[in-house]
Amino acid sequence: MEMQTWRDARSKAVDATEAIRAAMAAIGLPEAFWSSLRPVVTHSGKSYVNVGMVPAEAAEQIAEAMRTTRNGTP
Repeated sequence: MEMQTWRDARSKAVDATEAIRAAMAAIGLPEAFWSSLRPVVTHSGKSYVNVGMVPAEAAEQIAEAMRTTRNGTP
């Protein structure tokens, strides 16, 4: 993989990670719940966000926020 391809993929992964961190903070999850999110780039150049294990209570809050947003109420 070319370095520029990796940099572009890394930038996309970092942006996505920051977006998820901001969303988790916005629904009131403390930093301890979202500080372990990590941007990842695979050897083939795909961008991912490693969420890892999420406490059940945080997962419930995230799911509720997603349901609320999907139904059109912020």
